[in-house]
Amino acid sequence: MCPTTPDRANKAAAGSGDRSWREEAAAACSLRQVDLDRGTNGWASPPGDLFHLRARGYFSGGGGKRGKAPSAAEWLLRPAGVDWLRSHARLDHVLARDDNPVAAAFRRARLRKDPTAHFLLAVNLQVPGRPDSYSAVFYFAAEAPIPPDSLLGRFVHGDDAYRNARFKIANRIVKGPWIVRATVGNYAACLLGRALTCRYHKGDDYLEIDVDIGSSAIASAILHLALGAVTVVTIDMGFLVESQSEEELPERLFGAVRIAQMEMGAAKYVELPPDEAMPETAGRAGAGFRVSSAKVVNHSHQQEHAGGKVGRSMSLPERESGGED
Repeated sequence: MCPTTPDRANKAAAGSGDRSWREEAAAACSLRQVDLDRGTNGWASPPGDLFHLRARGYFSGGGGKRGKAPSAAEWLLRPAGVDWLRSHARLDHVLARDDNPVAAAFRRARLRKDPTAHFLLAVNLQVPGRPDSYSAVFYFAAEAPIPPDSLLGRFVHGDDAYRNARFKIANRIVKGPWIVRATVGNYAACLLGRALTCRYHKGDDYLEIDVDIGSSAIASAILHLALGAVTVVTIDMGFLVESQSEEELPERLFGAVRIAQMEMGAAKYVELPPDEAMPETAGRAGAGFRVSSAKVVNHSHQQEHAGGKVGRSMSLPERESGGED
């Protein structure tokens, strides 16, 4: 698997004047791509070295802030777009929807044997709300096979217990009012699989991670505070598989996204038939409604679908010392 940089073009398997499948997918997403430094109401791709992650010697040197350093500028995967969606019910397993633009572009690329369309990974941050629920979906693509013995490979092909123990987000507030910086935290990181309910949808050539923000009352309260100032907030989010031994260091981002002063009204409404929404079992903070598919998805159990192909129709966090986990 070849690491990728923000400025690297992806024109393989396409004519010199044609867009790559990733560019096609990103252009069709509901949130537009904007300039990294000056853009607003959109997304951009921040380089990895803006994030401080665990470096070599983190465990042997005692850990903490001194054991962290700027990550490599390259990500392990390439960005393939961002969706900002809303619906009357929680949106689960968006890659299985026929109207998902990234899944459709990826499927077309796979059919024409595009050598850059190997694997698709989506992170779906599900935001509870009334009357509508929201989803911020970040798409990342592998341009080359993911080595099965790599940390990312073990995460992709492992079980849900492994994923929950490893799936990590690192936040960096680029711009925003003091109250948001103080509450959300800058250079904060957490294991999402332990702090929140994550649902994993795995196929032959994709993995979707649905992160239920509503599963934590604290996370919901913090998020709603941030959303109240979303038009003046710019935040970088980096996603990675946590290194838990010296041999797995240094930590590397598999993808990163900057959300720049987003307008809540920019969310695209996703129409769902009434019979696709059903009450979710109560008992967890933020429980509301859930979207059903051909099979009911257990809260933290891997689900393999027939064929396992993308787009096929199928019926607050604890931080380590140092503040930069």
